[in-house]
Formats: sequence, structure tokens, C-alpha cells
Amino acid sequence: MIKEMRSYEKVEQYDDKITELLADNYRTIIGDLGENIHREGLEKTPERVAKAMQFLTHGYGLDPLEIMKSALFTEDHKQMIVVKDIEVYSMCEHHMLPFFGKAHVAYIPNGKIVGLSKIPRIVDAFSRRMQVQERLTDQIKDCIQEALNPLGVAVVIEAQHMCMQMRGIQKQNSVTTTSSFTGAFEKDKTRKEFISLVSNKLS
Repeated sequence: MIKEMRSYEKVEQYDDKITELLADNYRTIIGDLGENIHREGLEKTPERVAKAMQFLTHGYGLDPLEIMKSALFTEDHKQMIVVKDIEVYSMCEHHMLPFFGKAHVAYIPNGKIVGLSKIPRIVDAFSRRMQVQERLTDQIKDCIQEALNPLGVAVVIEAQHMCMQMRGIQKQNSVTTTSSFTGAFEKDKTRKEFISLVSNKLS
């Protein structure tokens, strides 16, 4: 399992017992699908998948709120702070297939700011779990709101879902957009400013 340091820093180490348990299950699954688990290309696949799944879900071992609180600073800045195009990789909890895309996050400080790297870190901490995009969007917003108590928070996620592209409806070009706002971003003018900033390239 991905272990943690100081409740938020991850170290890529795997729990041998969990790896063995997962590998045994994947060995059974591969065999039940009709494959020969003993052929050369598949002999070590169960162990590799077991480690991959632990990495893809390592967000369970991270505390996003502690990540935010680890780098708070007092500042009088009152204008919008935007971190956009944050890469998102997550796992749909309905079919255990990936969804991926970008998150755009903004907040308006109310006496406190956070180190800029912490926002992508909490996006990663929440996305590396079994998820639905709607919940992921709200969790990011709620974490920033709780940690900073800002004048407002905005989160927009644009993602492609392999459960729609590889199976089911099989629409390869579909993109799902979710949004969540608090405070000042619930006002039309502020929300439009945010959308404009994340939609356009600044010169």
C-alpha cells in the first residue's frame, strides 16, 4: 500500500500481505476469463496489477485537509487566485475504469493563502480513490473552503470516462464537465470572470 508520512506525504511502498491477497484474486479473475495464468506473459501480471491498483487508489492513505493546513500563510490579498489545467486521473467506482482530464480551481482569500502546490496535491489525493466526478468536484471545493475559509471557492472538472468510451454507449469524443461554487463565485459576475480565465490563454 502507499504509505504516508506526516499524514499527507506519500511514499511508494507496498504492503506485502495486501499485494499477495490482491494478486491471488487477480490470478483467479484472469483464469475465470479464460486465460492461461501460467503462460509467460501473464505469470507476473497478478502481482503487477495488485501494485498498480494500490497506487491508483493511494488517496485513501492521504489526508487532503492536512495537506492544505501544512502550508497556510497570512496575506491581505483579496483577488482571485486560479490554478488551472491540473491533471486528473481517477477510477470510476461503477465499472472500475479510469476517467481523466483537467481540474480548474480558484479561491478568493480572506486573510489566508495556501502554497500553490497544495491545490494540485489535494486534487490528486481525492482523485486517487474510487470516485464519481460529481463527488470529486465537491470534495475539492469543500476541502479548500474548510481549510481557508475564503470568500469563495470555484472548481470545474472536465473529464473523459473510459466507461463511456470503451463500453456501453462507446462515444469516444464525449467530455463531462462538472462545477461547484461557494461564496463570491455564486455571483454571476465573479463566476464569469473565473470561467473566462480558465477558458482563455493569458498573453
